[in-house]
Amino acid sequence: MNPVTSFLVIICVIAGAGLAYWTNPYIGLPFLIIGMLIAMSLKMANAWQKFVILRLGKLQSVRGAGLFGIIPVIDNVIAVIDVRIQTTAFNAQEALTRDTVPVNVDAIIFWHVHDAEKAALAITNYREAIDRVAQTSLREMIGASMLGALLSERKEADQLLKDAIGRKTAPWGISVSSVEIRDVAIPVALQDAMSRQAQAEREKQARVILGSAEAAIAGKFVEAADTYAGHPAALQLRAMNIIYETTKERGATILIPSTMVDSLNPSAATVIPAGMNKEAPAPEVAWSKAAA
Repeated sequence: MNPVTSFLVIICVIAGAGLAYWTNPYIGLPFLIIGMLIAMSLKMANAWQKFVILRLGKLQSVRGAGLFGIIPVIDNVIAVIDVRIQTTAFNAQEALTRDTVPVNVDAIIFWHVHDAEKAALAITNYREAIDRVAQTSLREMIGASMLGALLSERKEADQLLKDAIGRKTAPWGISVSSVEIRDVAIPVALQDAMSRQAQAEREKQARVILGSAEAAIAGKFVEAADTYAGHPAALQLRAMNIIYETTKERGATILIPSTMVDSLNPSAATVIPAGMNKEAPAPEVAWSKAAA
C-alpha cells in the first residue's frame, strides 16, 4: 500500500472509530467501509513502474506513474513491471568452441521492458526466460566460434550475442541494450601451450627484424665503400674525424699504428726518398731511418 492510500485509510479508520465510540456505532461504520474501499481501489505507480490491469479476465489498461483508481473485485492488478534498465549475469561452463577447446565464459546482459503488456501476458516469468535465453545463446555462439576469435574479437562476439538474444526477447516486449563478455577462462595446460607459441612467434619476429636491419646496414656499408673508393680524400677526412672523436676524453692515451698514420697522408707515404733502394721493403726502410 502506497503512502497516500495508507494516510487516507488511517484517517477514515480514526474518524469511524471516533464516531462509533463517541456517538453511534452505526455512524462510524460508513467511514470504515470507505477506508476499506480506498485501500482496495486507490493505487499509485512510481515513475519507473507500469501496472497491468485486467477487468473480468480481460486486459483493461496499463497504467503509468501517478495515482489512479480501480474497481474493487472487478479489476485486478496482475503485474507491476519495472521499466528501468536491468542487469542479468549468466555464464557457460565447459562449453566447447568450434576447434573443440573447453572454455568457461562469464557475461552480463543489459535489458529493459519496452512493452509492459507483452511482458505480463506473453510469457509467464520474463526474468527467468531472459536468463535461460542468454545462456543458450552464449553456448551457441561459443560453439560457432574459434578460440582465437573468441579471445581477440570481444566486441564482435558481444554484438552477435546482443542480436541473437534481442531477436528472441523482442516478442516478449523486452529490448536488449548490450551484452558484455567479462571473462573467458581456458584450461591451464592450454594457457602454457599458447604462452610458448606466443614466445616463439615473438622470437621469430625479432630474428626477422634483426636480419632486415643487418641487410640494411650491409647495404649502407657497401654504399660508403663505393664512395670512399672513388674519393680518397673523403676516407682521409673520415679517419681524421675518428681520431678526433677518440681523443676528446681527458686523460686518455691513444696508440695509433704507423699504418694508420700513413693512411692519413697517402700522398706522403707513396713518395720514396732520394737515393733509397726501390727494391728494399718498406718496413726495413722505416727501421733504418729510426736507427739513424
